[in-house]
Amino acid sequence: MDTVRVDIVSDVACPWCAIGYRRLEEAIGQLTEELNFELHWHPFELNPDMPPAGEPIVEHLASKYGCSEADVVDTQHGIMEAAEALGLDFSAADQRHAHNSFDAHRVLTWAAEQGRMREFQLALFDAYFGAARNPSARDVLAGIAGSLGLDSGEVDDILDSDRYADSVRQEEARFAEAGVTAVPAFIINRQYLISGAREPDMLVDAFQRLAREASDEPSPT
Repeated sequence: MDTVRVDIVSDVACPWCAIGYRRLEEAIGQLTEELNFELHWHPFELNPDMPPAGEPIVEHLASKYGCSEADVVDTQHGIMEAAEALGLDFSAADQRHAHNSFDAHRVLTWAAEQGRMREFQLALFDAYFGAARNPSARDVLAGIAGSLGLDSGEVDDILDSDRYADSVRQEEARFAEAGVTAVPAFIINRQYLISGAREPDMLVDAFQRLAREASDEPSPT
């Protein structure tokens, strides 16, 4: 059975990243008898210059995109409906603040070394969109670590140092140079870029097509 590598460029502060990943899961679930999948997560910061206190999401988005707060509220409610249809908890998505996620990505890099990247990512999505908690806050990150059976003291050590800072910045730069300017972004087999939270059926078609193309390539002599 062929293996498909999917590099997921994502930010825990991005609602479409949570939705896109859930749709990716649904697509993978439809292909379990055809393909194996190898998933790798990579960091992206939507708000790299955000001050520590953050900004209320409605005000932030209205200012960022030059639209009315009423329009932002309507858009947020549409996002919440799309997420909830997939079983995601977005009950506080319109109450959250825009936050910088750099420290969250540093801790996620550590979680990946423990083999718990996926679980940590999903828990941060729940904390941010389901409870409007700051995904880079010490208590949030340490609490998730403890709930996953990881050493929450390691989280404190990371946040009190510069550990993983260079790694996160290098990963962000690498994918920016590769042309990733928005998230979610899915790089398939290190060659093909799928941007945005695509529907599962579209992803299934893309994976099947790419697998056929790979199998049609001549073997090296």
